[in-house]
Amino acid sequence: MIRPARPEDVPEIHRLIGELAEYEKEPDAVEATEADLHRSLFADTPAVFAHVAEHTGEDGAQVTAGFALWFLTYSTWTGRHGIHLEDLYVRPEHRGLGHGFALLQNLAHICVEHGYRRLEWSVLDWNTPAIRFYESLGSVPMDGWTVRRLDGDALDSLGASGG
Repeated sequence: MIRPARPEDVPEIHRLIGELAEYEKEPDAVEATEADLHRSLFADTPAVFAHVAEHTGEDGAQVTAGFALWFLTYSTWTGRHGIHLEDLYVRPEHRGLGHGFALLQNLAHICVEHGYRRLEWSVLDWNTPAIRFYESLGSVPMDGWTVRRLDGDALDSLGASGG
């Protein structure tokens, strides 16, 4: 079952983010705290959203199998919003059970329901299982585009010189 995240999900989402960082070989990169996530996801007018995939175990208990964290984008070419999927993660023991598909299907439904024109995300070049999964859904790589990032000292320096 896919549902919007609730405040009580924040500790588990935070754990999942840590697991994702481990999987992506960046275990020390997570700076976000549970308080940061709670503040971002449940602000009066949030700019970021999350959905969780729940799995019913053999004992009937619900466990969090995965999550999707996303935000709205805007395309000047289409004149419409879209969704950028920041993170999609399903725990290894729950992969292959349809949770990743259901999370993406849910986001695609949100796009269709609201007239959003794009659902976009990034995937690491070495993550072949994810790439194959995304291709099976009909997604296409954005060849010719390179993601750029400005952070840390470079961001501080540029930001301090303007305004």
